[in-house]
Amino acid sequence: MRDDLDLEAFRQKLTKRKEQLEKARRPIETVTLDQSRIGRLTRMDAMQQQAMSRAAARLAQMEEGRISLALERLAEGDYGYCVQCEEQIPKKRLEADPSALTCIRCARSLEG
Repeated sequence: MRDDLDLEAFRQKLTKRKEQLEKARRPIETVTLDQSRIGRLTRMDAMQQQAMSRAAARLAQMEEGRISLALERLAEGDYGYCVQCEEQIPKKRLEADPSALTCIRCARSLEG
């Protein structure tokens, strides 16, 4: 258990962000490809918008997953420790992203 962190403040931040993501969730509209009704550029624009909506939904879903894991780790007393190397995640990193599950070194090694 980390004594240098205000765990309740982090719990509140995580819970608030999770609620925001849940409120912002909306169904993705399917693009109609009826060529007699709309032009090619309009269809392309609609398809691009749909792809962007799907990508944004995937990112939000991934963030919700990280938040859920962070909340579980808070409940278990493991919050603030890297899931890879088990070292403390710097406080500034957690303040920037309360759902961070890895330290910067492990996050970089996972990226590259």
